[in-house]
Amino acid sequence: MKFAKLAVAAVALAATPALANDQVVDGAVVTGPEGNEVGTIVSVANGQAVLDTGKHQVPLGVEMYGVGEAGPTITVTKAQLDGMIDAQLAEAAAKRDAALVVGAAAMDAEHAALGTVLEINGDNVVLARGGDETDKVTLLREHFDATDHGLMARLTNAQIDAAMAQAAPAGDDAGE
Repeated sequence: MKFAKLAVAAVALAATPALANDQVVDGAVVTGPEGNEVGTIVSVANGQAVLDTGKHQVPLGVEMYGVGEAGPTITVTKAQLDGMIDAQLAEAAAKRDAALVVGAAAMDAEHAALGTVLEINGDNVVLARGGDETDKVTLLREHFDATDHGLMARLTNAQIDAAMAQAAPAGDDAGE
């Protein structure tokens, strides 16, 4: 299941505001405008309730939920919500794929320089760390996003270093 944010869809989901909706709790079944089940709330924290539609886990502000006779409601159906998330994920993937090209500079999740894309083989992306072609790392396509600041990995340099250290066989430094 994908975890997605609803920036654009938030307006479409606006429910009648309530000062407090005590129906928005873990395990609550959420219904749509036709009374059909949209999903189940799997967590509530910091003003966000994560709604699991069975296909996506969607964080929505608790103010997005209306009060219904049987529990919390939203103003879209399960199919509409899943369709909105599918469209947002497809758009994000298209932007990522357009930015993910050989020669592109990539930064890590903390906006630090990560490296330059050397090659792309299917879903494997080979980077020259710090531009050094002898210091390569391969990440998956899904580990990248296109941002307003350029190509960004969803990992930090420290996370990549830790993963590489764990993956290195014992005694790998011998003979080098």
